[in-house]
Amino acid sequence: MTKALLLVGVGGQGTILASKILSEGLVRQGYDVKMSEIHGMAQRGGSVTTQIKFGEKVSSPIIGLAEADVIVAFEKVEAVRCLPYLKEEGTLVVNDHEIYPLPVLTGQEQYPADVLAFLQKQVKKCKVLNANHIAAELGNTKAQNIVLLGAVIKALGLEELDWVEILKKYLPPKLHQLNIKALESGLSL
Repeated sequence: MTKALLLVGVGGQGTILASKILSEGLVRQGYDVKMSEIHGMAQRGGSVTTQIKFGEKVSSPIIGLAEADVIVAFEKVEAVRCLPYLKEEGTLVVNDHEIYPLPVLTGQEQYPADVLAFLQKQVKKCKVLNANHIAAELGNTKAQNIVLLGAVIKALGLEELDWVEILKKYLPPKLHQLNIKALESGLSL
């Protein structure tokens, strides 16, 4: 049985790094894994989407409407934007975090109100995490992607793999301890 995961965020949040670590772990578990990245103006705070499919045999990473088993949203409005891709019985893991696009920053538009309430009304299995706050308590908000990664690993039941080894492969040594703590925090959620 093939599973489809959609990781969505804003440029600079570490969405792609988390996807690469997760994909490598899935390969080590023996799954056939396909991953695709979309960087829409990512370096300027635009949307970043990563599609991952894994299973016994996977032909393509592309996830169509209502095909995602899990969506992991690193930012709340990105969750709303990608909601049509979630299966009816799918799980939404959303970071309670706001990143304001340029029109909001310049006062031309307003950030939508009550985004979490809307998401919780739309999705039966909606898990809200404050990964930004958890990462800040650990010493660096940039580790929020690894907190979310840990939560997804736990949700998928993949805790038995040596994720620390994989994490160390993708991060410089000076960031290992912080990100190991972030991973453990996510796994405990």
